[in-house]
Amino acid sequence: MTRVLWLTQVANLGHIPTRPELTAGTDLTNAIAAIDGWSLSNKAIETPDLGSTFETKIPGTDEADDSSLGFYEDKVSDEIEQLLSKDETGWIVFLRKGDIPGNRSMDVFPVRIGSRSPNYSTDNEAAKFTVSFSITEKPVQDAPVPSASGEPIPPKTDKQ
Repeated sequence: MTRVLWLTQVANLGHIPTRPELTAGTDLTNAIAAIDGWSLSNKAIETPDLGSTFETKIPGTDEADDSSLGFYEDKVSDEIEQLLSKDETGWIVFLRKGDIPGNRSMDVFPVRIGSRSPNYSTDNEAAKFTVSFSITEKPVQDAPVPSASGEPIPPKTDKQ
């Protein structure tokens, strides 16, 4: 059900793609052999005080885990290798529950490609390569999948 897309353009400064931008992207889903990272974590700040032996913490800065996608080699085409070459920038979009307009299951990661490396093996398995990504800005999580009208569905706020 999950779809993974590579986008070269997202005009919205909040990194929420429109339907035409999703449609213009490259669907990587069927070529993916492995996924690693693509999550956020928080570096807690210790806040000890003199009145307790218990050391409390508060949330600190967020960071993205090292992230990569592993792909099956294609014997005929090198489209993915051409798209995902070192230093290219773009967006990796995960549609976690599929492409269902309005569903709040779209995660958008602004990225720069750090490396693309073949995975050599003597085992009886498909040839693969790995692309490593640096997440360059805060990703958007749980965004609504844009409708067919082409406009992004605005995120919910407390004021709506």
